[in-house]
Amino acid sequence: MNLQARKYKFIQELFKVEELDVMDKLEEILENGLSVRRDTIEEYNKDLNDAISEIERGEFYTHDEAKKIASKW
Repeated sequence: MNLQARKYKFIQELFKVEELDVMDKLEEILENGLSVRRDTIEEYNKDLNDAISEIERGEFYTHDEAKKIASKW
């Protein structure tokens, strides 16, 4: 499958997305690329601490929940 065909297929699947958080992540990838840029170790540590706080607040999906969400794509 060539690049144009893959883009078309991706766009078709994009129209099926129902979860706002999925769109947020896709937009973030488009804006920032696949790599996360951090200028300092402090920024890296802040990201880690933010992630730990989210987990402690229960703001995460289990593996089974993630599989169910992904199956709707």
